[in-house]
Amino acid sequence: MPANPRFRRVVRVGPVQVATSYDGRGREKHTAACTAPRCGFSTDYDSRAAAELVARTHRCSGR
Repeated sequence: MPANPRFRRVVRVGPVQVATSYDGRGREKHTAACTAPRCGFSTDYDSRAAAELVARTHRCSGR
């Protein structure tokens, strides 16, 4: 199954995936989301650097 074409530049940093997409108003947003079970962490940022920083420093609360 192909990846969702809505997201591009998807990278994985530990259990967190960082991707770039456009919001409903056409602005570029960068999302960091944890893929660990029972974690539920997901946030949007205006800059790619901020999303990657959060991905590197994230500690799962679901472990």
